[in-house]
Amino acid sequence: MRLLIRGLTAATVLALAQVATSSDSETIRVAAQKTGTFAWELAVIRAHGLDRKANLSIQVLQFASPAAGKIALRAGNADIMISDWLWVSRERGLGAKLTFYPYSSALGAVMVPSSSPIRKLADLRGHKLAVAGGPIDKSWLLLQAWLKQDGIDLKSESTIAYGAPPLLAAKALSGEMDATINYWNFCAALEAKGFRRVAGIEELFPRLGVTGRIAMLGYVFDEGWGQANRDVVTRFIAATRAAKEILSTSDAEWEAIAPLTGVKDATTLHAYRDRYREGIPRRPVADEEADARILYRVLAKAGGRELVGSAKELASGTFYHPIPGD
Repeated sequence: MRLLIRGLTAATVLALAQVATSSDSETIRVAAQKTGTFAWELAVIRAHGLDRKANLSIQVLQFASPAAGKIALRAGNADIMISDWLWVSRERGLGAKLTFYPYSSALGAVMVPSSSPIRKLADLRGHKLAVAGGPIDKSWLLLQAWLKQDGIDLKSESTIAYGAPPLLAAKALSGEMDATINYWNFCAALEAKGFRRVAGIEELFPRLGVTGRIAMLGYVFDEGWGQANRDVVTRFIAATRAAKEILSTSDAEWEAIAPLTGVKDATTLHAYRDRYREGIPRRPVADEEADARILYRVLAKAGGRELVGSAKELASGTFYHPIPGD
């Protein structure tokens, strides 16, 4: 019966996604991946009528990859998408006036099997590591920067395998790798299967000079569009905040969106729920921006031009401030 209810809920959510909120509501075009976490938030917005309350008609444009969403945003075919402030800063340096508002501070972790002898980050030296996202993945660069303070060059002192997050999660489960640095949702799934967190990436921040947990991902939109539609942006942010609050307090809501997560067991769903909740931004945007400037310098030094381009500092205007003091 529970599976039937979940199936009906998913069908309802998909049906609601096609219905405009009202004839005079303002439309906002959102680029989202069908299987991404943003889809969960949008489903809650629809199911609770938060779009109607904000007098918004949210048109969801589904894309297969973040790259496709970026193309749509830059071409003016979408108004908002989810991306990171590094990309926004780089685009601003190239002349594209994009801007960023915090969406999630959920980050990956270093994961090992429960029986692994690896107990601390320094123990990774000499082991086989699976790194999701490639050589300039932000979490991987931050981990290297953190360990270099102890004189450990993890890249040269370990065996590194790069690959897609699901492939590397499978390799971790099969025992092919000693540890994996993966995205937060894949880490949550591994955690549900008995893997142990050596450290979350956010635990590296204090030693790198950062004062709090940073939202690496955010709602990204064109600055000119945001200025022309400031009230629309404010109402959209309010709706997303309300959706996050529901997801942060209601366990039943996670049952409702379970079909969208792709999770087939309660243990993994609960791990998703708990890690998602930890990643809900609750700091003022000014604090987020101040820490982002510090972290940008660390990443620019570690990743170089391939990651950030020629800019040594976070571009001015990267962060959007809708309300003074927010």
